[in-house]
Amino acid sequence: MPVDPMLQGLVTGFAVEAQEVIQKVTMDLLELERDGLDSTALAKVYVRLGRHLHTLKGSASSLGLQDLGDIAHKLEDALAPLKASSRKMPRSVVDVLLHGLDLFMLRAQAHADGRGDALPDPAAALAQLVAEGPAPETVGPQASGQAPQSSSAEAAPLATPEESALVESSSAMNQDAQPESADTGWRVSVRQVTSLMREVERLREVRLRVEERGRELDRVVTVLAKQGLLAETAEARTLLAGTSRLLRTDGEETSDIVDALEEGLKAITTRPVRTILDPLQRMVRDLSRQLGKEARLSVVGSELSLDRRLLEKLQGALVHLLRNAVDHGLELPSQREKAGKHQEGALTLRIEQQGNLLFLECSDDGSGIDVMRVRKVAESRGVVTSDEAERLNENQVRDLIFRPGFSTRSDVTDTSGRGVGLDAVRASVEALQGRIEVNSTPGQGTRFVMTLPVDLGSSPVLVVRALEQLVGLPMLAVEATQLARADSLRIGKRKAHLEYQGQLLPVVDLGARLGLRALAPPAEGQPLLIVQSGGKRVALGVDAVVGDKDLVIRPLPSEVRDVPAWQGAATLSRGELLLICRPDWLVTETGQAAVTAQRRALVVDDSLTARALHRAMLEAGGFSVHLAASGARALDRLATDTYDVVICDLDMEEMDGTQLIARLREKKETSSLPVILVSAHDSAAARERGMAAGADGYLSKRECAAGRLLAEVLDVMSRRGARA
Repeated sequence: MPVDPMLQGLVTGFAVEAQEVIQKVTMDLLELERDGLDSTALAKVYVRLGRHLHTLKGSASSLGLQDLGDIAHKLEDALAPLKASSRKMPRSVVDVLLHGLDLFMLRAQAHADGRGDALPDPAAALAQLVAEGPAPETVGPQASGQAPQSSSAEAAPLATPEESALVESSSAMNQDAQPESADTGWRVSVRQVTSLMREVERLREVRLRVEERGRELDRVVTVLAKQGLLAETAEARTLLAGTSRLLRTDGEETSDIVDALEEGLKAITTRPVRTILDPLQRMVRDLSRQLGKEARLSVVGSELSLDRRLLEKLQGALVHLLRNAVDHGLELPSQREKAGKHQEGALTLRIEQQGNLLFLECSDDGSGIDVMRVRKVAESRGVVTSDEAERLNENQVRDLIFRPGFSTRSDVTDTSGRGVGLDAVRASVEALQGRIEVNSTPGQGTRFVMTLPVDLGSSPVLVVRALEQLVGLPMLAVEATQLARADSLRIGKRKAHLEYQGQLLPVVDLGARLGLRALAPPAEGQPLLIVQSGGKRVALGVDAVVGDKDLVIRPLPSEVRDVPAWQGAATLSRGELLLICRPDWLVTETGQAAVTAQRRALVVDDSLTARALHRAMLEAGGFSVHLAASGARALDRLATDTYDVVICDLDMEEMDGTQLIARLREKKETSSLPVILVSAHDSAAARERGMAAGADGYLSKRECAAGRLLAEVLDVMSRRGARA
């Protein structure tokens, strides 16, 4: 029966509402078939489930969608006997109800699209639903640990063949393929929204500059006040003080506006992670039953909201990982019992955001990755040669599972054996400028960790100082701050530990970790930050805590994106660039800023930002990098250490780059040392001046920012005959 044209908009809105309600019903059904709920908890879930079904029935009937009202009514009838008994729901009944919900959503979608008059009569499906009804749970393949002979859909045919095919396809639909509300508002392109976000970011930077100007004005008032109460300055002080107060008020109002704009944009462009994670519960349940296994999916961090586009692109990767975990990772119930495990396998999805980095972890407590088998299969399938396989360590062998065409299945099934899966996961993650890693312990399980950049909106950042270097830390990773005290420190020969909440945390000196100074135990009263990431914690020693700021963290250029210490950069109020440190790098014992290498570089620049960026680029190329803030400090370094190349700023106070080169060429030890000058000036005259002074290379800072530095360094070293 066609829908009244006047109600078509309401039907479209109802389809959106029905999708949300059906997702809640699905989650309730999955809860009801699990063990461990007491009668009180079961009764509450049954009541909630009945209310949701009644809502579907009432809304459908009020719009004249009698077929949908009848389906919802039959679902209520199937639920009623169990609801009265408040007992665990048999899985056969869950199968029936889930398939009925699929049929309901299929027909709701058709009505929303104006295709309701082409739908077959639901009488046959409703009769089948009544015939299936709530039946007692039987002992079958699930209990024996063997794979079932038929899927849940085959055990509960609720639709005609045509509808069954549509149900199967609809269950695989992307969440964003669901109908939109009639009140869709304005339609704008991604480019327009992105452009607006950039303007909000600019406004936030302007607000930071306004705050800085206010502080400068306060300093002027203070300086004038020190001159005494002279009549000549009294009026100026009064005017400046009033202007300062007004500027602070304007700054606070600007801050509120920026926050409101940013929150509004986030509401438009993001959605909760649970919208793609909740449907995965159904997928895990159905696949487990199909394979004769038992599994429960736990999700941590589903309350986060992320860019809609990012979620769409991640959904396929998460589906692959979970299907792989159920099919390859988890054992059959009988095998798990023999291994001393619970019959029900545990799958966990963990989502955590730190600054502009997103961490997604997918883990299982299954059998783990059989390294020997992976090696043999890789050889037999031609993924690697036997000689290559012999040279691979265990981590490299595990990485073979990401190779195209790799599969440990010898036969092709509905879920495995085609060699398509983890290679697609890696490709999709890398397309998002992220990376994926795998860890596995035989007999205990496997863990996949994806790390992805996110660039929507600002993030709270704690700015700290190590010597002269300002460094940002994502506030979400900073658990607490305290001062070092002798009674809470345990100083060993090689390491120091802090006693914190009954635990001994390793103390990490930020200055030493960044290679700015030699390792030393924390001094009395030194700030210590408790930094956590991935379940690990350290006490991070810094020289000063500058303060917290809301900053937009941008990814580093592609040339230095793989440097492990940094996750991005932000702009401060005066335009300075602030590098943001990766918390997972800080808490990892093996994390080192300098890659162990034969080549050593000295960067000389009076700009903190330039030193940090040059260092990041050189470390990405395998250099060990030391820093000097002036020509005099560079000479001190060169008196005690040897370097393969010097990168020096042309324009510095006290001693500029040409003067430093002259000093180096005077000494026999450094007369042939390769030196590259870097300058903000890109004129031919500045370049000639630098080369005439004896420089081996010259780059503008624009060229450095474009990634030219490393190539120029290697070229100069090669020409000089240095170690390259």
